[in-house]
Amino acid sequence: RVGSPTFGQWDSVLIDDVDRRAVFLPAGLGHAILSLEDGSTVMYLCSIEYTPSLDRDLNPLDPDLGIDWQTHARDGSVLEYQLSDKDRAAPSLARAIADGYLPTYQG
Repeated sequence: RVGSPTFGQWDSVLIDDVDRRAVFLPAGLGHAILSLEDGSTVMYLCSIEYTPSLDRDLNPLDPDLGIDWQTHARDGSVLEYQLSDKDRAAPSLARAIADGYLPTYQG
């Protein structure tokens, strides 16, 4: 959220079929998923009914995000990123900020 003391910072959590972790994300917090295996499934539990008009997309490979994406799968093979059409069409962080596209922090 623009204006947050932690805006632009990122962290990562491995969610797998061994530890079976879950992650809580407050409203307005950005998130991205990188699947390390074909056939992976991601499930969301939302606080409100899914409303596509509330989505805000960013290109996850935008260097300005500074995300150190994993480069190898669990079996050690090199990952080949395949972005969805939606992610490919998403704006850069700079464009999203300039356009006032992102939620703001209400501290």
